[in-house]
Amino acid sequence: MSDHYQVLGVSRDATGEEIKKAYRKLARKLHPDVNTAPGAADEFKAVTHAYEVLSDPQKRRVYDTTGQENGTDSGFGGGFGGQGFGFQDIFDTFFGGGAPGGGRGPASRTRRGQDALINVRIDLKDAVFGTNKKIDVETAVLCPTCEGSCCQPGTSPRTCDICHGSGQVQRAVRSILGQVMTTAPCGSCQGFGTVIPDPCHECAGEGRVRSRRTLTIKVPAGVATGTRIQLSGQGEAGTAGGPQGDLYVEIRVNADPVFMRDGDDLHATLTVPMTAAALGTVINMDTFDGEREITVKAGTQSGEVTTLKGLGVTHLRGYGRGDLMVHVQVETPQKLDAAQEELLRRLAELRGEEFAEGRLSGNSSSGVFAKLRDRLGNH
Repeated sequence: MSDHYQVLGVSRDATGEEIKKAYRKLARKLHPDVNTAPGAADEFKAVTHAYEVLSDPQKRRVYDTTGQENGTDSGFGGGFGGQGFGFQDIFDTFFGGGAPGGGRGPASRTRRGQDALINVRIDLKDAVFGTNKKIDVETAVLCPTCEGSCCQPGTSPRTCDICHGSGQVQRAVRSILGQVMTTAPCGSCQGFGTVIPDPCHECAGEGRVRSRRTLTIKVPAGVATGTRIQLSGQGEAGTAGGPQGDLYVEIRVNADPVFMRDGDDLHATLTVPMTAAALGTVINMDTFDGEREITVKAGTQSGEVTTLKGLGVTHLRGYGRGDLMVHVQVETPQKLDAAQEELLRRLAELRGEEFAEGRLSGNSSSGVFAKLRDRLGNH
């Protein structure tokens, strides 16, 4: 009996991947469909048989230990009657295990493509109203040369002459149940039932290539950072013309220099001069919906809030929008000239505040401390 390692041209400590590569290289060279030289068919069968033994960890262990393909192994894991036949072989025989497709025929080369995920950044205004955005996506697409057939144009897959299209090979072994037939994937066609003698040069026989494409996605109003949009059938193309996976677009909303988002409400700070806060005024403020008038009542204090209903973020699920909360901040004048300082001193005298003292208001029912107390629940 020939040495299987010599047949494949690998060392005895070769890895499973090295054995697989060696087999595929020899199979392409010796396959009867491409090599009609005398003896090539016999060499191909020997290579295939050697691969069937060495690619199976249990068979390889027995072969390395005994030098035989059906040596005796101790315990239930090895086999019975010195034939290397174990419980897994019995299960495979009666329930069709071990072969692609569960022993019901050749496996399909066609596989669904994987899903893909990309991140897309948008401005806060786009999150408020929604937008259409173009994105560049680099994924696997259907091979334009073979159109998913995996074959070079003008050629087609051929029925495997080892398994005759079944994708499986059988062998008779002796067991405690007598002589039974075990089934395993065909080592020549990898269980597909067909071989591709001339793979497509562009996709290397996979039926898909990587390509960059541009998509226009509809971003609904109300999205927030972390929202995912599913685009069915826009992900990776499957192998051998298989269906495409899905594309998931995860939204990232950029921080806005003016407005801050809290749920579906927007917050902004409006700074007004001390005199305007004291006397009252009307200020035009730019919002995402255009210019709006903000009425500052006489005597307005820092921290007071004016609410503009329905000028916030659109509700993603449901109808309507949140509110825009305008926080007033009173600005104290600095770097007064002599005339301005004299006027303020005169005002302080008129109000009796020339020697005014500050007062603590932490226990008052309004103001910053009251809001903080309400938020913490008096804990």
